[in-house]
Amino acid sequence: MRKARRVDAEELNITAFMNLMVVLVPFLLITAVFTQMAVKQLNLPDNSESQPLDEERRSLTLFVREETLTLEDKSGSVRNWPRIGDRFPFDAVNTALAEIKNAEPGEDSITLMIEPGVPYQTVIAAMDAVHYLPAARDGILVDMFPRISVGEATPLEQAP
Repeated sequence: MRKARRVDAEELNITAFMNLMVVLVPFLLITAVFTQMAVKQLNLPDNSESQPLDEERRSLTLFVREETLTLEDKSGSVRNWPRIGDRFPFDAVNTALAEIKNAEPGEDSITLMIEPGVPYQTVIAAMDAVHYLPAARDGILVDMFPRISVGEATPLEQAP
């Protein structure tokens, strides 16, 4: 009869793995990018019900294109602002909208028509420019056009 040999299990050598973790974990923690998230309130169109058009309203629309910003109302184009270098003159847009707001204080909505390909940061800057008055009162931002609707603009070369 054969004698059964007892085989002792070897211990797992995890020293190399532990050394890797000791170096890797602090490195990942140090190089981690901490982001700040902000929530923007938007009025998106509802396809289920159509709402009657209010003829009294001015119906402001800001077209955000890759090269220009165009402010329009029901009567047509109000102002154009070309891109200067890699930035848009959002201060000038904000000032023009403040003049409109002073003339019509009851107006509180605007539509942003964004051309495909416009950078996200430009869209957020446009939303901030139309939402708040140019000068903060006592450090508090004052709403100018808080009801912001967003849509997709037809690129100029494809427009009829």
